Amino acid sequence: MGQQEKVATSLAGAVSEEISASLAPVDAELARRYPGDPGTRQPVHTVYVPGDVFASDTIRSWGDQALAALDEHAPDAASLAAVLGLSGELAAPVYDRVRAKLEREPIEDLRIDFEDGYGGRGDAEEDAHAARAARLVTEAYAQGTAAPYMGIRMKCMEAAVRDRGIRTLDIFLTGLIEADGLPDGLVLTLPKVTYTEQVTAMVRLLEEFEKARGLHAGRIGFEIQIETSQSILAADGTAAVARMIDAAEGRATGLHYGTFDYSACLGVSAAYQASDHPAADHAKAVMQVAAAGTGVRVSDGSTNVLPVGTTEKVHDAWRLHYGLTRRALARAYYQGWDMHPGHLPTRYAAVFAFYREGFEQAAARLSAYANHAAGDVMDEPATAKALSSYLLRGIDCGALDTAEVARLTGLTRADLDGFAAPRRGDLTATAK
Repeated sequence: MGQQEKVATSLAGAVSEEISASLAPVDAELARRYPGDPGTRQPVHTVYVPGDVFASDTIRSWGDQALAALDEHAPDAASLAAVLGLSGELAAPVYDRVRAKLEREPIEDLRIDFEDGYGGRGDAEEDAHAARAARLVTEAYAQGTAAPYMGIRMKCMEAAVRDRGIRTLDIFLTGLIEADGLPDGLVLTLPKVTYTEQVTAMVRLLEEFEKARGLHAGRIGFEIQIETSQSILAADGTAAVARMIDAAEGRATGLHYGTFDYSACLGVSAAYQASDHPAADHAKAVMQVAAAGTGVRVSDGSTNVLPVGTTEKVHDAWRLHYGLTRRALARAYYQGWDMHPGHLPTRYAAVFAFYREGFEQAAARLSAYANHAAGDVMDEPATAKALSSYLLRGIDCGALDTAEVARLTGLTRADLDGFAAPRRGDLTATAK
């Protein structure tokens, strides 16, 4: 033992107490506005199906069509790897997992669309489709055939369609309540949000529904769809999307980028409307910064290039979709939209390749951090959070198995959850 150091201080204890008291409102505001990630599973995609098309077999039908596309255009691991440029060591694991995913859980998040994909209908027709949607969703959850997340996209809060959107939402939610209650995986999407007041109106609407049906306050959340320039940059030059999150009063679950409406709003010609356009990158970067730490997740948009026709055309569309998905994942947009069953193979191929190719390095770094072992990278708590979140996302979507993660990290699922959701103060400490 060395010589014991003499410890001396100059400040009275009251100084620390006074500073803590002065910062108490800030502490409370940080906790309210930035609670961190909710720790729940985030789907890798959202599939939109028009309200008149959605049926009891939609999910299985999409999976079967995706499998048929693989059988026709990439019947084995080598052929898919050649199309997408997968390495030899990734080809078989990715291909086998894609097929297994399409057989087991082809859609992770499904939105029954009563907006652009549905169009304008007579009131009686839309009433009937909204009621049918509630019945089919209830039956799917009861039979175990539902996607992990399901819900509707209503019409927006603009004057021309506001009443119709409110009525459709009311019919759908009422149908769920009267059948078997609201499912845990319920997700609602509010499109074409331009002004913060439209978010406030949605909050008031859901509050009234909860009161009418005896639900606890805050039970129903919703996604905000970003499709207009005004939702990114308000007239006063501020980031409107940040105010929208606050206006949602804790109900916002996601920000979804609308590729084509947003692009058109900025005057981007149709040939250049894509999720990798500089205008799209700017919008999503603002969304990402506004949502960081709030528990609100960001979703990328879609491609409208469908993998249909000849094998050559399908392969071209697959390469495009795969590349856009990989690009989004690298930018931390872990969710996107898929418009066609043929997009499912490349959605899952991109997601699985992303997690499997970085799996061993992430596992080794997290293991070293957890065991305070020296390595060629000095990681801190914030990086440990990112590493564990990466592994958890891989497990949740099926890219990784819990057993193989445990084997390489020596950590349980509970351990990973702990690293992924540290206390705020832990992130400012340096790893020892």
